[in-house]
Amino acid sequence: MEHSVGQVAGFAGVTVRTLHHYDSIGLLSPSGRSHAGHRRYNDADLDRLQQILFYRELGFPLDEIAALLDDPDADPQKHLRRQHALLSHRIAELQRMAAAVETAMEARRMGINLTPEEKFEVFGDKDPEQYAEEAERRWGGTDTYAESQRRAAGYTKEDWQRMKAEVDSWAERYQALMEAGEPATGERAMDMAEEHRLHISGWFYECGYEMHRCLGEMYVADPRFKAFYESMRPGLAEHLREAIDANARRRE
Repeated sequence: MEHSVGQVAGFAGVTVRTLHHYDSIGLLSPSGRSHAGHRRYNDADLDRLQQILFYRELGFPLDEIAALLDDPDADPQKHLRRQHALLSHRIAELQRMAAAVETAMEARRMGINLTPEEKFEVFGDKDPEQYAEEAERRWGGTDTYAESQRRAAGYTKEDWQRMKAEVDSWAERYQALMEAGEPATGERAMDMAEEHRLHISGWFYECGYEMHRCLGEMYVADPRFKAFYESMRPGLAEHLREAIDANARRRE
């Protein structure tokens, strides 16, 4: 079956002018002509056009496409293998781009509207957004989550710096407490647990003692949260969980 240049342009989503150009440079010359001299494309021509458009979509210049398609040693299977490899690479790139966009969207929802340089300056390699998706999954429909979102949306770079300084100070003192052999049920550990609770209440949402207990359990049970505290000092997640529970019991 043969097709006119207008039909092929419609099939392929290109302009007639593009097909005329491909013909003029020898990239895609139609196999036939009508009695009136009009271009007529057969199925083999359409197959070649499909290959051309595929490589164009991947950014290949026309001269390289011609060299690929006119390679005397190439066969259809070789083209398919090359296309599969190129597509797999493109898909991986697009997935990385999509992940970056999702991260940016999540950051805006979390109110962390800092530039990459500012984020690194404030947080270093401790990404404040790494638990955002998990937090939304667990608490997205709650008043607590809504309050956290509302507060975070108004924070400036200086606010995040103050918050980070508080966390760093607390972490340093809690490590020293453990190095000194203080038990999780001791007064110092319970006081540190209370400071931890008040930090959450002050910056994000009202964290009561029962909520704090739930958080303590999560710090141990969830590998991502546990890794955050264990990076401060091995065993800190479990120690803090016990201190949180002891502090809640003494306040009851």
